[in-house]
Amino acid sequence: MAASFRLAVAVTCALVLVTACQGLQVGYYKKSCPRVEHIVRDEVKKFVYKNAGIGAGLIRMLFHDCFVQGCDGSVLLDPTPANPQPEKLSPPNFPSLRGFEVIDAAKDAVEKACPGTVSCADIVAFAARDAAYFLSRFYVKIDMPAGRLDGRVSNASEALDFLPPPVFNITDLVGSFAAKGLDTEDMVVLSGAHTIGRSHCSSFVPDRLAAPSDINASFANLLRRRCPANPTPGNDPTVNQDFVTPNALDNQYYKNVLAHKVLFTSDAALLTTPATAKMVLDNANIPGWWEGKFKKAFVKMSQIEVKTGMQGEVRKNCRVVN
Repeated sequence: MAASFRLAVAVTCALVLVTACQGLQVGYYKKSCPRVEHIVRDEVKKFVYKNAGIGAGLIRMLFHDCFVQGCDGSVLLDPTPANPQPEKLSPPNFPSLRGFEVIDAAKDAVEKACPGTVSCADIVAFAARDAAYFLSRFYVKIDMPAGRLDGRVSNASEALDFLPPPVFNITDLVGSFAAKGLDTEDMVVLSGAHTIGRSHCSSFVPDRLAAPSDINASFANLLRRRCPANPTPGNDPTVNQDFVTPNALDNQYYKNVLAHKVLFTSDAALLTTPATAKMVLDNANIPGWWEGKFKKAFVKMSQIEVKTGMQGEVRKNCRVVN
């Protein structure tokens, strides 16, 4: 899997003009770093078993990486004098995005085994996959293709441009995902990741509690007891996204949507068209249905605008470009 292979793939893809042709393969590191997926999984396990919220953060990290500059590890880059405002300091990511220390630990362990071989972008994808595996109690098993390269560009303003905020309605959501090659069902299925993790009160209080909304009255009262009426950076607590099974990656989210017990406008929006409401019902009621769809949509998301050939590099340190 040398640079010549990556370049050949990039050229072939350019010739056939197939956007899905990204040169990613399951078992990509079989020869060059055979234990990489075990190494990453061991590191993820250590952190997630101590704090399930870190697992939720890793799943969210892949989404936030892939929607901005493609799945290229750009969300990992620290600020520098030349680039003081990278993605990780953008409001959708800072201070809420978690799991950077897991990627650092995994990268360190992988570098010891196979120096200069495995990209940070692939480690993010493996770590998110492993978090899903542990948080689903080993139910969601994903074959994650690899071969992504790390990007050199990271811009806070692009995170604002491309990451769908929690106030989006259904039209906005469909458009945001379509811009990244994902269809309406992918959007509904990936929204199910809101079955884990926490949210700052500021992300939902203004438009869900302070303004009229379809939120369940008793659930709204519960949230009012946990959240200030006017959250500020100095007073902005977090609450579980799913109050029923907060640390389990399962289909409970869709039951919460049906019960109007969800935090975001963008969650409630899934009931506002007949097509998406039917998807919510199926995901809530058919055992195993959502998990099967999630595996496919997760891999599809992990292939957004990946960099190959001369477009990227394999970073030595995930926080800085080479």
